[in-house]
Amino acid sequence: MSGFRFRKSFKLAPGIRLNMGKKSAGLSFGGRGFRRSINSRGQRSESVGIPRTGISWRRSWWRR
Repeated sequence: MSGFRFRKSFKLAPGIRLNMGKKSAGLSFGGRGFRRSINSRGQRSESVGIPRTGISWRRSWWRR
C-alpha cells in the first residue's frame, strides 16, 4: 500500500511530545532509549533501543 503520509510532532515539555497525524493524535513519553506512546485510536506502544546503534525493540497493542 502506498500513499502520502502526514505527521507533525510538538514538544510540550522535556520528554513529552504531542504527535498529530492524518487519522489520529497521540502523546509520547520518554527519552533516548525508552519511549511509551498512546494515541486517540487506542493504540499503545513502547520501544526500547540502544541510542546511536539502530538496534531497537517495539511492542504495540490496542486498549480494550
